[in-house]
Amino acid sequence: MSTTESALTFRVVRPGDIDAVVALTESAYRGDASRTGWTTEADFLDGQRTDPQEVRGILARPDARLLLAERDGRLLGCCLLERQMLEGVPSCYFGMFSVRPELQGSGVGRAMMAEAESIARDEWHCAQMCMTVIDIRDALIAWYERRGYRRTGVTKPFPYGDERFGIPKRDDLRFEWLVKPLHETAP
Repeated sequence: MSTTESALTFRVVRPGDIDAVVALTESAYRGDASRTGWTTEADFLDGQRTDPQEVRGILARPDARLLLAERDGRLLGCCLLERQMLEGVPSCYFGMFSVRPELQGSGVGRAMMAEAESIARDEWHCAQMCMTVIDIRDALIAWYERRGYRRTGVTKPFPYGDERFGIPKRDDLRFEWLVKPLHETAP
């Protein structure tokens, strides 16, 4: 385990964290600040990535959890975990994955993903993790593939016209489902 990973702590988002979660998520995906990292969507999406109303809604859902990664009380990353049944398989949807742009590539995201998978597998007893990724994000998809996720070829349309998800700069955006089996370990 690296020094970065060992210094991280994880906890669930509380109502007082909402503004910080929104700011972190926006900084990781939108605007010029996001260009510091490699997960930016600023080249093909304007507008917002999330807002306080969406985060409050997530906190109110019983089968959803927003997880934070911190070091010395400083917010470094967050992600959404949501229990779902997909085609009869107990699954955990992984989304809203955000790491401070200047820390992308430092191991924070890798450690956060491992914690999320552990919760899904060991606490929620999910058989798989799943996510949707905009399918033109080749470098990001390759990163997920190196961590055991596989492309399914199953896509869903980008919600054009719904500015809660951003304002597209191109007309060919769509999401692809990625899936990773989670194997429970023997006690």
